[in-house]
Amino acid sequence: MKYNRIRPFNTKDTYPEQNLDNDLCQAVVAGGVVYLRGQIGQDLETRESVGVGDVEAQAEKAMANIALLLGEAGGDLQDIVKVTVYLTDIRYRETVYQVMGRWLKGVFPVSTGIVVDALARPEWLVEIDATAVLDGK
Repeated sequence: MKYNRIRPFNTKDTYPEQNLDNDLCQAVVAGGVVYLRGQIGQDLETRESVGVGDVEAQAEKAMANIALLLGEAGGDLQDIVKVTVYLTDIRYRETVYQVMGRWLKGVFPVSTGIVVDALARPEWLVEIDATAVLDGK
């Protein structure tokens, strides 16, 4: 297989309230690079939102999901080279970056932060995506 697609799903399962039918996955490994889908406060097994109304809990879950998916891809947090953070309110920045900083202590990825009007579901306050390089793995 040219690419390793991790945790494939269809958007009609994740967003049953929306008229969507897209085949996606949580991560793709291609050429030693891991591309992660943006992670939010959602349980990857049940697809249930967690930490509703609590940006810190959502950021923790997003980072836990990232760690889990990287492990499934054959890597770990140390392999992250880039993160992008989407916030629905600039006031969440300090809290989210403190959470992210605990998870990425000593990793030194490049980072982009963006404030957006909304994410795919109204209860989601933060989304974090990451790219990692499996150096020789």
